Amino acid sequence: MSSFTVKSDSGLKGDADIWNNLKQAIAISSGFRRWQNERVHAGNGFEALNLDEQVQLYLRETLETLAY
Repeated sequence: MSSFTVKSDSGLKGDADIWNNLKQAIAISSGFRRWQNERVHAGNGFEALNLDEQVQLYLRETLETLAY
């Protein structure tokens, strides 16, 4: 299992730090892993996307689903 470190003090220096922590938390979640495996097995070139792009796509699709 992967792990990540969240800075709990006031040392966060901006949006980039927040995004990186959030991205890592999402990337190790079971929902993201399941979603990621479905996309990779679909064989549509999804694996060529970097983690940042994958998480953004995951969030977009999740929010679109919730909007319905």
